[in-house]
Amino acid sequence: MAHNGKHALITGSSRGIGRGIALKLAERGVRVAINYRKNEAAAKDTLAKVRQAGSDGFTVQADVCRAEDIARMVGRAKQEFGTLDIFVSNARPDVPEFYQGPMSITMGQWDTAMNSQAKAFLLAVREVCPLMGDDGRIIAITYAPGGRTGSWQPWVGMGAAKVAMESLCRYFAVALAKRGITVNAISPGWIEDSVLNTLPDAAQDMIRTWHQGGWTPMGRLGTPADIGNAVSLLCSEEAGWITGQVIAVDGGSSLMDPGLPLEIQRG
Repeated sequence: MAHNGKHALITGSSRGIGRGIALKLAERGVRVAINYRKNEAAAKDTLAKVRQAGSDGFTVQADVCRAEDIARMVGRAKQEFGTLDIFVSNARPDVPEFYQGPMSITMGQWDTAMNSQAKAFLLAVREVCPLMGDDGRIIAITYAPGGRTGSWQPWVGMGAAKVAMESLCRYFAVALAKRGITVNAISPGWIEDSVLNTLPDAAQDMIRTWHQGGWTPMGRLGTPADIGNAVSLLCSEEAGWITGQVIAVDGGSSLMDPGLPLEIQRG
């Protein structure tokens, strides 16, 4: 499923899920703009891996919480590439910047969550659309369970922000359909080399054991490459009839019923 000659801008692509997406698209011939906020060394390392995969690109520093940074980032993509075929909104602030429950989260933390997701997506999509042809692909990386549940209390800011971004996907999908531009969201399950790895070791071990024990039917956590594969699929010509959807890429974990013991569900 080659995408030779296409250009992509991926926010937060210096490491983790964003890096997995960048490398998977590079393997398929896409030139990639690698955005980072603070870790320039990681961004350069991702670019080196993109080149090892046979493609090319550039790194660009930008804080997606800042409107002027978004405009500058997209302007750099226009300068380097001329056009854009793929935009992936993946960037997320570091956990301590928003991680508080609903009764204690500060307005600054709330704004950081919202600005980095819904607001950043709104502004970036409006910036990238003039660079896209009639078969552009726009993809948001969300976390749908964070918006449907209330049990992970300190995730309230990010959960609300991700839900808002998913809603924007639907509105943009309708607005851009006549141009043939698709807009979708991917909701990953628990992924190695992601937010998981910022948690205490004991919490990481519990999550891995929980999912490997059956709460993810496929028996493992995901990888950044798994999300990259899903993005690549949505960027294909064959996916041109899929728009406005939130697609779970989670090994089946969203199919499990928390109201039933695992032993009953596995049969």
